[in-house]
Parts: sequence; C-alpha cells; structure tokens
Amino acid sequence: MRMVDIIEKKRDGFALSTEEIRFFIREYTAGHIPDYQASALLMAIYFRGMDERERRDLTLAMVESGDRVDLSRIGGIKVDKHSTGGVGDTTTLILGPLVASVGVPVAKMSGRGLGHTGGTIDKLESIPGFHVEIANEEFIRLVNENQIAVVGQSGNLTPADKKLYALRDVTGTVESIPLIASSIMSKKIAAGADAIVLDVKTGSGAFMKSLDDARLLAKAMVDIGNRLGRKTMAVISDMSQPLGYAVGNALEVKEAIETLKGHGPEDLTELCLTLGSQMVCLAQKAATPEEARNILQEAIASGKALEKMKTFVQAQGGDVRVIEDPERLPKAKYQTALKAEKAGWVEAIVAEKIGHAAMLLGAGRTTKDSAIDLSVGIVLHKKVGDRVEKGEPLLTVHANREDIREVLRLLEENIRIAETPVTPPPLIYEIIS
Repeated sequence: MRMVDIIEKKRDGFALSTEEIRFFIREYTAGHIPDYQASALLMAIYFRGMDERERRDLTLAMVESGDRVDLSRIGGIKVDKHSTGGVGDTTTLILGPLVASVGVPVAKMSGRGLGHTGGTIDKLESIPGFHVEIANEEFIRLVNENQIAVVGQSGNLTPADKKLYALRDVTGTVESIPLIASSIMSKKIAAGADAIVLDVKTGSGAFMKSLDDARLLAKAMVDIGNRLGRKTMAVISDMSQPLGYAVGNALEVKEAIETLKGHGPEDLTELCLTLGSQMVCLAQKAATPEEARNILQEAIASGKALEKMKTFVQAQGGDVRVIEDPERLPKAKYQTALKAEKAGWVEAIVAEKIGHAAMLLGAGRTTKDSAIDLSVGIVLHKKVGDRVEKGEPLLTVHANREDIREVLRLLEENIRIAETPVTPPPLIYEIIS
C-alpha cells in the first residue's frame, strides 16, 4: 500500500477503505509517513470530506493508536460529558457532583485548557490541596465508593490524534467536520465511557460559529459514537455570550458551588439540568428527561448535590471548607468595575472577546507550558436583554496588576447597548439523539 495512492484517491473524491485508513494512522503514528504526505491527505479530506463509515473508521483507528481506559470494574453505566468549549463553561464542575449524587458514576478524565481559561483540572486546582494525580486503582476505588473522581489524562491516549491535531493546526485543516468529529470522539471512546453526552456550542465564543455547522458536527459525532457501540446524544447550546456570569478559574469554581446550592445563574443552571437529564437517562436512572430533571432538581434542593461536591473534593485532598465558604478560594488584588456609558438594553456581549480579555489578565494559556493565574478573571453583572442604567456596572474585572487599560478597552468595544428592548438568544437550539 502506498501513501501517494491514498492521497490521490481522496483527492479525486473517492471513499478510503477501512484498510487504507488504518494503514495511514498506524504508519503516521509510527513515524513512517512524513508530515508533507499526511498534510496532503488532511487537505484532501478538508475539501472532499468523509462519509459516515470513513469517519467511524478514522475514529477507531485513532483510538487503537494508544492506550484505552478500562472502566469495567466500576459498577453501573458510566456516562461521560464533553463540551466543545466556550467562555464561562463551568458545566463539568456542576454536573459531576450533581449526577453522581443521584447514583450515576462519573469517572472523568480531563485535561488542562488552552485558551480563555484553564481546563476542568486547572479550575479544580483552584481549591487548595486538590490533586488529580491518582493511580488507576485509586481512581476506580473512588468512583465505586463515591460515584465520582477526576483524573488527569493519560499520556498515551490517542497519540495519533495528538500528532494529527498539531499538524492540522499549522496546515489550515482544523475546520473540517470529519477531522473535528473523529478527534473529539476518539478521545471519548478511548476514555472508556459506556455513554456520551455532547454539549456542542455555537456562536461567537464557540469553535462552530454558525448553527448549521454546529448541527453538522453534532450529528457527525452522535453517528460515530452510536456506530462504535456508545449510546451518544448531543445538545446544541448558545455561546454568543458567556455562559453564567464568571469567566476565570477560581471565579468559575465559586459560581459552580453557588449553582449546586441552588443560587446559580439561570442559564448555567438550565444547561446543567438539560445535560444532566440526558446523562441520567442514558445511565438508566430515569425513564424520561422530565423525570430525570425532577430527580436532579430535588438533589439540589435537598443539599445532596452539594454534599457530593464536598465528598469529591475531600477524597482528592481538597480543602472542603471552600465549599461552605468560597471566599477561601484564590482572590485577585484588584477589582475594577466597567460602567455603562449610557442607559438602554444589553444588545451583545461578544463571548470570544470576553474570553480574550480574560486571557490577557492571565486566566488562560497561549501554549501548553504557560502558567495561569487562578485568581483573575471577569464577573458579568448583566446578560443580553437586561436593562442597564448609565453608570451602572456591566462587569467587574479581577486582576493582579493595576494597569488593565488594554483589557477594559477590549471589553468596552465588545459590550453593546441598544436604545430599545432586546430579545436574548435561545440557550438550547436542538437536542440530537
């Protein structure tokens, strides 16, 4: 089998065979296929696409390129949740304890984030003492005992995807539905879950800017998951403005705690209940999403969800006092309010730019080796559609340096106020099962 023949076949619009896809992934991972040939095939896929069978084969080949996590010793149906990313996306911090409190095992493997803020692990490490370096036996024991544990990603999970993503990033082939879908789903399949709930974001702060593209990606990933024997469904949700109010690691942990207490932002709470209901159904703990929602709402109202958060944090070495008193979390030195220059209704809060402002403060990474400041970030006081008076604070910037003129200017430019009432965007666009 020759790599040039595979490139030409896809260039000319034909479907690659299972054997050709497996050959490419195996030989490229082993270093036997040069980057220039791999780049040529990626560009051919970018323009010609892949059918459903090809996407499944590509995903499975990437899964088989490295380790697979075995969760078979954990009782119950293990349901994983994945978000395609966004600004202020705190859902994992809430959903883990929430669904675990109603008997759904959460065996979560997470990574550190690139972009606006840290990943789930970085956020959890805002809690003093919390650690994710857990041996496999301990991880399994904690999930069986407490229904929840979070561990750092294995170094050899889907190495083919790591190599291909680095190449896509520098060859203009990132924005390809087959390549995005297989990249995400290979990691989810390798992580060992029985079922997967996907939160596919759309809007200015999302990877998929348009609803049509988000729908195509969601359907592609749901198809891959189901073809590979994982019960998979997707929720398409809005990311034209930040989710919730907090953007920043410790600030998001604080907001997650408030949400588990029943005092969280309306949009964040609603999205968590929607995603959580699907997770509970896939775990066969409820017959319908409506029944599952009632179970989850009761877990919040009774305090069960918050207690599960305490158990989870304590089991992984974290200071559990933070849950009762979030003021113990890391705090920035300076808080600066950005005030409205005129009265009206909030027309837009451009999520992508708010995230960029948080990164300028130090809340996120530009490279995987960058240090992040867990205490800094932005807390919104208004959402799209809200009334605002002249001089009223729109948001508060939490910073560890006095000169934040660049950040304030960026924020000012990306919060627009209209003179007439504004209808906020829908939170949930579609559910795909």
